[in-house]
Amino acid sequence: MAPVAGKALGSEAMAGRPGVLEVVGNDAGGLAALPLAAQALIRSAALVAGPRRLLGELQPWWAAQAAAGLLPPQATCPELVPTDRPEAAWPALEVALADGRPAVLLASGDPLWFGIGRLLLQRFGPERLRFHPAPSSLQLAFARLGRPWQDASWISLHGRDPEPLAAALQKRPPALAVLTDPSRGGAEEVRRILAASGLEMAYAVWLCERLGHPEERVQRLDPGDPLPADCDPLHLVLLIAEPAAPLVDPAALPLFGLDDGLFLQHDDRPGLMTKREVRIQLLADLELPERGVLWDIGAGVGSVGLEALRLRPGLAGWFLEQRGGSAPLIATNAERLGVRPAGILEGRAPEALAALPDPDRVLIGGGGRARAVVLAAVLERLLPGGVVVIPLATVEALAELRPQLELAGCRVVVSQHQAWRGAPLADGTRLAPLNPVLVLKGSRA
Repeated sequence: MAPVAGKALGSEAMAGRPGVLEVVGNDAGGLAALPLAAQALIRSAALVAGPRRLLGELQPWWAAQAAAGLLPPQATCPELVPTDRPEAAWPALEVALADGRPAVLLASGDPLWFGIGRLLLQRFGPERLRFHPAPSSLQLAFARLGRPWQDASWISLHGRDPEPLAAALQKRPPALAVLTDPSRGGAEEVRRILAASGLEMAYAVWLCERLGHPEERVQRLDPGDPLPADCDPLHLVLLIAEPAAPLVDPAALPLFGLDDGLFLQHDDRPGLMTKREVRIQLLADLELPERGVLWDIGAGVGSVGLEALRLRPGLAGWFLEQRGGSAPLIATNAERLGVRPAGILEGRAPEALAALPDPDRVLIGGGGRARAVVLAAVLERLLPGGVVVIPLATVEALAELRPQLELAGCRVVVSQHQAWRGAPLADGTRLAPLNPVLVLKGSRA
């Protein structure tokens, strides 16, 4: 008989079914914290399998159950089968199921969420399993913070390279739960990747240890705080996006190449900005004059154009972005960085370009399929000695736009840029790649 999805414990007589393995999830509170119906399953079992740390609790728990009169007088402790090496436990489980002996397997949290459930399904099939999940560590962590988690992302580092975490952070999720691997550094590995991504100030780091246990601990770690000396291996990390702190003194920032985390971003489009390494290259390719007019088309959060104004305060910077709500965001970023744009417009290129003065420098960061039309409009207005710079993601876009610049008499330079960021790897550092970017530059005589 196949298990019924979502069937709650206690919704029927909680006796084990012959030939069915009852898979009972539990949290760090152990057997004593299990629901009464789950405890009833264990009392009726002839075989109990589980990690050694849980099986070690079973005999004292069994004695307490007997002392409380919850067991028949002649009841004996069930056969115990450790599952720390699951393949070694399969034969005993197979025999118990074939003989129709009541069998229970104890697992952590929700067995079907990064637990033993996947292996059990592969070995026994769903028709011989019935799952009774406990709250997962992810659920418990957000419950302790009192924060809804429907918008949360999660990632596991167990036995995995840290590159996916670095990639996930570039998308700037509002909340990210990281299942750590203590053997590779645990929470400290997460903090090093966060720092390498330039996002230490963008996220609150919450360390959650032994969730569900009477001695559980949940604490926030500031960037300079050391990990607790007694940090429990059974922990996970929550990264919660922080409202950006006001910059007390923009003049104290580096001259250029600001950390990505300094820029405010759209809540519904986090991570859609020009990354620091590419930003530095674009600023160099623009050959910014001391004075003149700069267009930042498809400005996003304004990162490139605003850094240009920090380098050349005498420039008149005009920002154009078609996404609604971009103007106040760019204005706030400008205020944080201590610069004053000449104008910030929400509109679509090329139509909205008619309202701008003729440019000396142009960055085309948006446009999509209409980029060729936008470039044509720019070339009609670009002043003598002007420069247009276009970052591109595909060689097809390069093949489409380069001839336009050449036909307009521009000197054309093409480059490709690939950057890597250091990420922890065991006791060393590996290089995690960012997306490569093609840069097309046209200079008018």
